[in-house]
Amino acid sequence: MIVKAVHAMFRRLGRLAGLTCAGWLVACAPTPQPLMVDEGEPVHTIYVFSNGWHTSIVLSRDALPPGPIPEAADFPEAAFLEFGWGDREYYPSPRPTLGMALAAALTPTPAVMHLAGLPRPPQELYRKAEVLAMRLSAAALERLIAQIDTSFDRPEGGRGETVARGLYRDSWFYPAHGRFHLFNTCNTWTARMLTAAGVGVSLSGVKTAEDLMRRLRDLPNVRQLTQGSG
Repeated sequence: MIVKAVHAMFRRLGRLAGLTCAGWLVACAPTPQPLMVDEGEPVHTIYVFSNGWHTSIVLSRDALPPGPIPEAADFPEAAFLEFGWGDREYYPSPRPTLGMALAAALTPTPAVMHLAGLPRPPQELYRKAEVLAMRLSAAALERLIAQIDTSFDRPEGGRGETVARGLYRDSWFYPAHGRFHLFNTCNTWTARMLTAAGVGVSLSGVKTAEDLMRRLRDLPNVRQLTQGSG
């Protein structure tokens, strides 16, 4: 998550580095796969959440097969699970500072996964944020879950160890693969996860929450449930 005081700086730095970074991002991004749902094939709904700065992915607990994402067992009562990726120092901090935000943005830093158990669908909990519902085929959902699973850093195998209390009453932070920096944020992580599923649109070069949500809104398999507060 990025504080508002730093967001303007991000935009300025993004313009300066955009031309250099764009080619690298396009070259490294996976090729989107067609998101086709055959008639009669089971359809699964996932959710993409944005508060204007940070994005995350929400899955129904029933959508998880046995095996992947063993950390879900830490939330036995949850009906939905929210996944968000970010900087290991700034993201979990109850009182993040400008210095922490600058360090997270300008220096590659270790990452964490925020996993939260939700009692109800996200559109009922986040009425002041934007929530998109996306319909996926069974194969696309399987790819998405596999990609999220590989984001957790589990040096000993098995279930990842918690590193900090989460942002909500029923949530935890876990070690995650990757390094957070200005051009690899929570929003680029969300874009990578959806690209692995095969969303049918290029998500190359995504840096901000609005950029990601704008590319997703008009897809035929996406429905906007809440618009947020602006």
